[in-house]
Amino acid sequence: MLKKTLGTLAILLIFALPASAANMKMDLHASYGATSFHTQGATQFAELVKKYTNGSVDITVHPGGSLGFKGPELLKVVKDGQVPMADILMGVVAGSEHVFGLSSLPRLVPNFEKAKNLYNDSLPLYKKAATKWNQKFLYAAPWPPSGLVTKKTVNGKADLANLKTRTYDKNGAEFLRILGGAPLSLPWGEVYSSLRTGMIDSVLTSAESTKNGKFWEVLGAFKPINYAFPLNMLTINMDYWKSLDKDQQQAVLKAAAEVEASQWAASEQRHTDSLKTIQEHGIVVTEVSAELSSDMNQAAKQLVTEYQKKASKDVQAVLKKYTD
Repeated sequence: MLKKTLGTLAILLIFALPASAANMKMDLHASYGATSFHTQGATQFAELVKKYTNGSVDITVHPGGSLGFKGPELLKVVKDGQVPMADILMGVVAGSEHVFGLSSLPRLVPNFEKAKNLYNDSLPLYKKAATKWNQKFLYAAPWPPSGLVTKKTVNGKADLANLKTRTYDKNGAEFLRILGGAPLSLPWGEVYSSLRTGMIDSVLTSAESTKNGKFWEVLGAFKPINYAFPLNMLTINMDYWKSLDKDQQQAVLKAAAEVEASQWAASEQRHTDSLKTIQEHGIVVTEVSAELSSDMNQAAKQLVTEYQKKASKDVQAVLKKYTD
């Protein structure tokens, strides 16, 4: 009787663990649609992993948030193994882990080169934070720089007064609130319909997302304010990671490194191409005036200072390189 009981317990424990390393199948949550920049990166990653593991690790990407999870809960969702992997916009989980708000701090870096430097300086902190949340950090890549998409051209701070703008994280909301705007938080899937109904009348986003959302149907202007180069990161639940054998882990890391490199290069090219595309569809693109730039820098400095007050010494050391 005892042997039978122990045998039953052993079987139950086997089924409670992730699939064996010999043939691992995993789901990957992606918040954005199948044609979105980062979802395409996740899909490329899944394809490379399958190739480099000779099919022994099979990852299914679920785009458009189809698994039902919301951005702010993704750290916990992956931590608990509700989904093995996720492509996560760092800024939306900064409320759970402060360091993940770094890349979406306003006007901290002016171009892709500086954004990559900031990423490299912050990477050890990102990896440490992911481990704290029972996850292996695999790679991260930036969205093209965030701009402001509006009905009419924003020429100065006065044009931002009471502007109902969809922002993607707390930093963006506070930034626009300081400048007199009325920011709102909405899931990406609700943005277009909210523009149609007048619930919002502008969006803080990239030219790439402006293109993907076909915002020229409801908006008329894009201001490249270089607000931030926000990162999306790909993580895997640590229990699933440890279930892979060493060869599989090396194959996953190889795929991750390749996708990270290609996504960084693609992000810059996407920005250039998307600006051209939205203009071809009637969006008016105008540069930021010196006066508006000064107002934005003052608002950004206020936010960065507040962020620093709550940051660890390690995070403060990174920020010091970009704020002094």
